[in-house]
Amino acid sequence: MLRRAALGVLPRPFSTMAAPPPMPHLVAPLKLGDLTMRNRVVMASLTRSRSVPDTVPNKYNLEYYTQRAKGGAGLILSEGTLVSRQGTEWPHAPGIWSEDHVAGWKKITDSVHQAGGLMFCQLWHVGRVAHPDMEQQKRAGKPVRGPSAIAARGGKFRHLPGAPGYVTPTPIQDPWTIVEEFRHGAKMAKKAGFDGVELHSANGYIIHQFLDYNSNQRTDEWGGSIENRCKLGLECFKALIEVWGSARVGIKITPCGGYNDVGMPLPDTIPTFTYYISKICSMKPAYVQLVRYVPLMDLANPPSPNEHKSYKRGVPHDVVAVYGPLVKPAPSVLHDHAEDVIRGAAMPKPPYDAQNPTPTRLFVNGGLLPGEADKLIEEEKIDGAVFGTLWICNPDLEKRLECGLDVGGHGVSQDADPKTFYAWPGDDPSKGYTDYPASTQN
Repeated sequence: MLRRAALGVLPRPFSTMAAPPPMPHLVAPLKLGDLTMRNRVVMASLTRSRSVPDTVPNKYNLEYYTQRAKGGAGLILSEGTLVSRQGTEWPHAPGIWSEDHVAGWKKITDSVHQAGGLMFCQLWHVGRVAHPDMEQQKRAGKPVRGPSAIAARGGKFRHLPGAPGYVTPTPIQDPWTIVEEFRHGAKMAKKAGFDGVELHSANGYIIHQFLDYNSNQRTDEWGGSIENRCKLGLECFKALIEVWGSARVGIKITPCGGYNDVGMPLPDTIPTFTYYISKICSMKPAYVQLVRYVPLMDLANPPSPNEHKSYKRGVPHDVVAVYGPLVKPAPSVLHDHAEDVIRGAAMPKPPYDAQNPTPTRLFVNGGLLPGEADKLIEEEKIDGAVFGTLWICNPDLEKRLECGLDVGGHGVSQDADPKTFYAWPGDDPSKGYTDYPASTQN
């Protein structure tokens, strides 16, 4: 039975309903630091490449996020938002490094707030998986940078002649410059009216590249040992907290790897991410978002000249079972053992403990369906569920769930069109973006 007081849950009126909804735990409110989420249905960060023509949020982005705020999202996580100009595979991904970006995002956050929603900005740096010939990289006047001079396998820059793959990056001479880029992004996000920020340390982007010894073969203080490989992520996270306070900062982590050619054998993965997550939790952030293994994200990498077949980097394992107790120990375990015994180095440390009035929440992403999410919350294994594709084709996803609709032909669509995830036919960016209909049943 979900113990509402222990989880900081506020009573939720259902004035028009004779009985609680079929998924009462998923649609129940949640205290998140000094904020209150109206439900636990989180909208994932979804790259859609619609900030045309020049990385500045526009009217299409405004309508898209407003639709989902009106559709009941308890927390909206912005699409990956670049902290500096970079030549990504998505030329119209938004940024947060300039005043123009601030102005564009401010219109969106104001609209989300007017609709009763909350919005965190996901701060993003792609590192070695940019390309020097992409227009934004040329305008940056800098080489593609990474931990070491090791190219990621794969990649397909469809906007360049021949659709080339990833290149060998220039090793970052001073990683503190990356920390400062994230710090600047956090400050700009605050000016833009976001409610908080999320550090993107997942999916083989720059933080993840430093965590993984396949992409990070440095011999200085930023590579080698687990502690050194985790340093960039931890220092960036500290910088965000220095700007926002721990109650307004979250993080996304993908221990299973796979995407963008990262992933270590399980005996190396588990100690690395146990250390990393423990150190993150010791700063008592608003939440930790763990992403489960998703086969579609574990892409086959092409063989090198001396190899005979492609390979995958992903390391499937149960991230909720392995790392979840570091964030959210099971109540049954806490009946018999002190929390500091269970969590060890993950226990909040001063001065961070005093900055966040609630425990760090555990959010889970990756192939979740609403029924499973509701059960995981009921069992007190997680605090909130992060949905991606369902929010693409259901702009009012939470409203549908609250009214008793569900997947499987029961009113929640699963018919998102992948051809319009990152592109659109003709000259109308709204196609496949803001033209999915709201339900007529809620």
